[in-house]
Amino acid sequence: GELYDEVCRLANALASLGVAKGDRVAVYMGMVPELPAALLACARLGAPHVVVFGGFSADALADRIDDAGAKVIITCDGAWRGGSVVPLKEMVDDAVSRTPSVEHVLVVRRTGATVPMTAGRDVWYDEIVRDQRADCPAVPCDAEDLLFLLHTSGTTAKPKGIVHTCGGYLVGAATSHSMVFDLHETEDVYWCTADIGWVTGHSYVVYGPLANGATSVLYEGAPQYPDRDRFWEIVERYGVTTLYTAPTSIRTFMKWGDEHLAKHDLSSLRLLGTVGEPINPEAWMWYRDVVGGGRCPVVDTWWQTETGGLMIAPLPGVTTTKPGSATIPLPGIAADVVDEKGESVPLGQGGYLVITRPWPSMLRGIYGDDDRFVETYWRRFSLPDEGRWVYFAGDGAKRDLDGYYWLLGRVDDVMNVSGHRISTLEVESALVDHPSVAEAAVIGRADAQTGQAIAAFVTLRGDREGDAALIDELREHVAAKIGKIARPASIVFTPELPKTRSGKIMRRLLRDISESRKLGDVTTLANESVVHEIAERAKNTPRPEG
Repeated sequence: GELYDEVCRLANALASLGVAKGDRVAVYMGMVPELPAALLACARLGAPHVVVFGGFSADALADRIDDAGAKVIITCDGAWRGGSVVPLKEMVDDAVSRTPSVEHVLVVRRTGATVPMTAGRDVWYDEIVRDQRADCPAVPCDAEDLLFLLHTSGTTAKPKGIVHTCGGYLVGAATSHSMVFDLHETEDVYWCTADIGWVTGHSYVVYGPLANGATSVLYEGAPQYPDRDRFWEIVERYGVTTLYTAPTSIRTFMKWGDEHLAKHDLSSLRLLGTVGEPINPEAWMWYRDVVGGGRCPVVDTWWQTETGGLMIAPLPGVTTTKPGSATIPLPGIAADVVDEKGESVPLGQGGYLVITRPWPSMLRGIYGDDDRFVETYWRRFSLPDEGRWVYFAGDGAKRDLDGYYWLLGRVDDVMNVSGHRISTLEVESALVDHPSVAEAAVIGRADAQTGQAIAAFVTLRGDREGDAALIDELREHVAAKIGKIARPASIVFTPELPKTRSGKIMRRLLRDISESRKLGDVTTLANESVVHEIAERAKNTPRPEG
């Protein structure tokens, strides 16, 4: 087929540039057909791919290229988003100027933008791919050979390069996709709206659906362009039967109004899915009743970059669903909710979500950092001397009296903003990088639209006064350092941050302030008077969104 031919030609092109088994290839593209082809071409060569979300900045891209030691990067001249061009090649040029491992840049002509091409390094995709043979024997790989790295935010400023391998990952992605989405290969038109830059795109746009022979929709662009009915126009045009999207998007569609759906025939839909963050019951009901016409099962799925595939989700037609609950673990997945001591809590109570037995698509490590791998995921609840290894997901959860799981969000310093995991420390580091900022504290505050919103508290250097112009400047500075998804929704300037007598910032109090809660005990603070001043400032600070 066409995809096979394209994958083989691209694999041969990469081989002609010196890519061999074990070489890492970075991918920084818009949602174009060449993107899944790039992943599959790398897999065919045994060359691990390192996809970086196209919304990330040049700095974030450079960090990930450096961590992986990527030899080649595949990109586009630009990507379309909301009627505008995202300058991907410009970002790549900036990043590659700081990443000596990169030998070649392969550029897809997408927008027709004029971009500089560095002789000897940059190559046009079409010029090198079109004359290659449409056959490329797959390089033999062991089941435990590295398939890809995908970086995810952690509790430190440095993102973690999550390691997934060839055999188990594909077993997990393909099996869970088939089970949870009840795929009928010759009848279904499946649309996962996630960007391939995230793990959802890896597992449920590329690997799982293609392994199962699915017919999929791939969309580059924004849900509101050229109008707010864009998604529903696509569903009607292509007869989409399965829609898998994020709660943030669902809440946005609710806010925009039912009239945008009413313009279109959505009767082809038979199954709806949600991913990326817990969904509130109101949004779940609207999704089922308005989008699905009351006839479509909703599969609310919990999993992570680290798990590689779905872990807790209903099986349509089998599992009785409850609005807002991911229901129960999939067959073969052993989950539990434990207390601080690692002991199971009774039904009806909450605690820490853990996985107690191995599963095929589990992460195999953090690239180049075995100690961090053990510390982050295994040390807290495992008992190695007893041969008991317990995976700590970093999420809080409760089980109701029926044993159904209700996700409560992150318990560490990682925020979940519109389904994107962003480290508080990463944003703090970006803020402190600005010459006007002396110190910064960042928390995720509850937000009805995005699940969490980024709230920043900033102290300034010297006599610098904070104003609306500086708020805008700092937000754009964070966007340049990390990406627009990490821009703080609110910034409060304060002479001091609330700290314990040992110097630890009291983020709990900042979260209380951000969510307008009654402030708790402040007697442990070295500067308790500052809390009320911050609360007053926060009340009077506008919250720019977007």
